[in-house]
Amino acid sequence: MSRIIVLGSGAWGTAIALSLVRRGGHQVSLWAHSPEFAREIIDAGENKPFLPGFPFPAELTVTGENEAVRDAEIVVSVVPSEFLRSTLERIGPYIHSGQIILSATKGVENHTFLRMTQVIADCLGKTCPAIPVGALSGPSFALEVAQGQPTAVTVAFNDQGVAARIQAEFSSEDLRLYTSTDVIGVELGGALKNVIAIAAGVAAGVGLGYNSAAALITRGIAEITRLAVACGGKRETLGGLSGVGDLVLTCTGSLSRNRTVGQELGRGRKLPEIMAGLGGKVAEGVFTTRAALGLARKHGIEMPIAEQMELILNEGKDPHEAIHELMLRPGKDER
Repeated sequence: MSRIIVLGSGAWGTAIALSLVRRGGHQVSLWAHSPEFAREIIDAGENKPFLPGFPFPAELTVTGENEAVRDAEIVVSVVPSEFLRSTLERIGPYIHSGQIILSATKGVENHTFLRMTQVIADCLGKTCPAIPVGALSGPSFALEVAQGQPTAVTVAFNDQGVAARIQAEFSSEDLRLYTSTDVIGVELGGALKNVIAIAAGVAAGVGLGYNSAAALITRGIAEITRLAVACGGKRETLGGLSGVGDLVLTCTGSLSRNRTVGQELGRGRKLPEIMAGLGGKVAEGVFTTRAALGLARKHGIEMPIAEQMELILNEGKDPHEAIHELMLRPGKDER
C-alpha cells in the first residue's frame, strides 16, 4: 500500500484520484487549492464544478491543507501550468527527498519555456535535489477515466526502476501504463498536442472537412517531433501514446477543451468570451502556444501551425486567413 496525494482538484486530478481509489490498495488524498474549495467538495460529496456525477468514495480523503503533502510517498501534480510555480512555493516546505513526484500536467511554462518536471526541479532543487520527478501523459479524457473506460498512458522517469514502480502502483483493469525513460519526449508530446488541437478546432469551426483535419494532425506531429527531438527527446516516443495517440484524441474528440476553443474561434467568437464560458476549466493550449514558440525559437525550429495559432489567439488574426497562409507556404519535401 502506498500513500498517494493528488495535487489539483480539477477534472483530471479528480479522475486520477478516483481511478486510484477504484484500483484499491492505496491511501489516496485529493488536494484542493484552498480549504474552502475542499470543504465545498466534501459537503457535495463530489466535484460538482469540474467533474460532476461521480460521487466520492469514503476511501478518498479531500484536503486543502498544505502540510498534508508531507505524509505522501507519491505526489501526483495536476496543477495547471500557470499556477504550478506558485503552488510549489506553498507546499515546497512539506516535500522531502523520500517522495516520488509525478507530473500529469500537459503544459510549458510561459517566459521560462520550462517543461513541468523542470519547473518542479527548479522549485525544489535546493531542498530536494535528488527527488525523482517524472511525467504521466497519453490519450486520456478525464471523464472517461472517471467512468472507468479502458485507457492507456505512458509514465516516464529517467530511472526505469521508478517508472516501473509507478506502473505497478497505478495500473488497474481499466488503466494501463507503459514505461519510458524519455521524460522530454513524453512531456512535450502531451503539451504541444494541445496547440495542434486548437488548430484542428479552428479548421472545424471555419467549416473545413476531414481532409483538412488529417493534414493538420499529420503535419502537427511533424512540428511536435521536430521540437521534441531538438530538446533531447526521442523520435519514437512521439509515435506512441504520448505523441500520436494523444494528438489524435485531442484533435478529434468532442471532449477536448482545446479543440472546443479552436472551434469557437473558427466560428468567429473572441477568446475572452470563450475562456469565460469554460467555467474555470483550463485549456492548456491557450497558454502553451506562446511558450512553445519561444522554445522553438530558442532551438531554431520552425512551427508554422503554432505560429498561426499564436496570431489567432493573441493578435486577433482572422482564422480563414491563417488557414489560407498555411496552404500557401512554399512547397517542402515531406521528410
